[in-house]
Amino acid sequence: QVQLVESGGGLVQAGGSLRLSCAASGRTFGDYTMGWFRQAPGKEREFVAAITRSGGNTAYADAAKGRFTVSRDNAKNTVYLQMNSLKPEDTAVYYCAADSRISTWVYREDVSRYNYWGQGTQVTVSS
Repeated sequence: QVQLVESGGGLVQAGGSLRLSCAASGRTFGDYTMGWFRQAPGKEREFVAAITRSGGNTAYADAAKGRFTVSRDNAKNTVYLQMNSLKPEDTAVYYCAADSRISTWVYREDVSRYNYWGQGTQVTVSS
């Protein structure tokens, strides 16, 4: 098992930046594909970004491309989401997620694919 704790959320003006962190503990962090998801009030949880076990490959939702960057430091057991040029529509609770199955990368955008979730961190972007 792995435990995930997100941090770095907050209130920022439109056009600003935030860096979210997700610290993992438990099993070997490098065994897990990591994903970032978000959920706005009244909406379903949606995919934001994902990164492979080694960090060699990344993937983004269309809404995140060009503005967000996912990265990981396996030595620090941490995955990051750098968010730039934030917009009010980015306001949501952001969650990191993990799964150890080799095939998870194929289904990286599927919320149901991930077995482990953090508690979430609130990001609010004011206009």
